[in-house]
Amino acid sequence: MMTKEELLELSKKVCKNTLMETLEIEFTEVGDDYLIAKMPVTSRVHQPDGVLHGGASVALAESVGSMASYVFLDTEKFYVRGIEISANHLKSITEGFVYAKASFIHKGRTTQLFEIRITDEDENLISIVKLTTIALPKKK
Repeated sequence: MMTKEELLELSKKVCKNTLMETLEIEFTEVGDDYLIAKMPVTSRVHQPDGVLHGGASVALAESVGSMASYVFLDTEKFYVRGIEISANHLKSITEGFVYAKASFIHKGRTTQLFEIRITDEDENLISIVKLTTIALPKKK
């Protein structure tokens, strides 16, 4: 079993040269059944009118949820894939950071269901997301 620090370091390592690195998503905290990541809100993730793009929020949510599956499953034996995502965007933000906390609703052997709450630095709810992931066996 890895320590929390080792899990966070692993998440940083596997994100090299990926969308997570492009969006500057950083995994910051891991608990027994949750994972938290943060993403800066800058013009790189804005809609043309200067607010956080909903697609960037969804990318953050799927990243933290999929990484949570990756962290909590045996990735020597399984691939993790997102199979369904649903997002409701509740509040706009123009700058600062957003934080996504992926918490298990269901932690099955084959499918996992997460609630992902995206908040700003003042803990205002920006978006709420539901993500389903699947663990697919690796071929030997």
